[in-house]
Amino acid sequence: MAQRDSELSELEKQAAAPDLWENPQAAQKLHADIARRKRELEPMRQLLSKAEDLAILAQLAEEESSDGEAAEIEAGLAEIERMTAEQELAQLFTGEYDDHNALISINAGAGGTESCDWVDMLSRMYGRWAEQHGYGWEIIDRTPGEQAGSRGLTACVTGPNAYGRLRGERGVHRLVRISPFDAASRRHTSFASVDAIPEVEEADEVEINPDDLRVDTFRATGAGGQHVNKTDSAVRMTHLPTGIVVSCQNERSQHKNRASALRVLKARLLELQRQEQEKKLAELRGEQTEIAWGHQIRSYVLHPYQMVKDHRTAHETGNAAAVLEGAIDDFLEAYLRYDMARRARSHTE
Repeated sequence: MAQRDSELSELEKQAAAPDLWENPQAAQKLHADIARRKRELEPMRQLLSKAEDLAILAQLAEEESSDGEAAEIEAGLAEIERMTAEQELAQLFTGEYDDHNALISINAGAGGTESCDWVDMLSRMYGRWAEQHGYGWEIIDRTPGEQAGSRGLTACVTGPNAYGRLRGERGVHRLVRISPFDAASRRHTSFASVDAIPEVEEADEVEINPDDLRVDTFRATGAGGQHVNKTDSAVRMTHLPTGIVVSCQNERSQHKNRASALRVLKARLLELQRQEQEKKLAELRGEQTEIAWGHQIRSYVLHPYQMVKDHRTAHETGNAAAVLEGAIDDFLEAYLRYDMARRARSHTE
């Protein structure tokens, strides 16, 4: 704690330098780093303050033997336990972009209409999870399915460590249930792929040559009102060197859709750079790495029994209904601990 306070003080001294804003980009990064460190330190300060207050209360209770104070101490201990657990979880956010917002893309796989409906079910699950944590959830692009659901959608999750919490969701999610679209009420297996990437907050993190972009406008589809559906407000952006294509049709304004599409494109290019760096490191280590995209990471079984199981961590629960309503914290935390242990092993080999 003392070391972190000292580091923060040193950064604040740098921020007070009279020539700081001669380099605006460096100044913005410095202030962002200071704000991030303050967010990290504040819960620790609150925990220490709570512990000190409780110690004083315990001393008074010992002298006076008050039942009321004993109950207050018990409640205080439970609160400290909760805060400590949150701080332990925060230590798992060690990635460079873990404190960023997250962009979640969900796309239907094999299974037709059933898989399109599964996309919407996953979207609701993540949206409910975001709501329960006070995070923002905004769908910025959606392609509706032919009969129901969505062929694909992209949403932005905004909040502290949003990407750090959700980065383990990347992969294929499998659903087994009695299909509501099957007149014979047969059991169906559906697949949807989920991708989680950090949203780029600083414009200079990724540079894009305007000559490398092709921007097309088109008429939006689906719900959105007459203005959205009758004007060329939707934007499709193609990065020619990589072939990455992103689109946005959620906003009424073409300008806003263009900005959202560019935001998603920068995030995808940043993720591509990260994947290339990891691939090079794996080649240097001589490792055979597993590609997350297209790999089944979790199964959601609703029939003939209820179970959700993560195939990487082996964490599972029989309360599938709660999971689909957003109760995924145990799965997210299990993956973070699994990933930290995996990285630690790779560094020792």
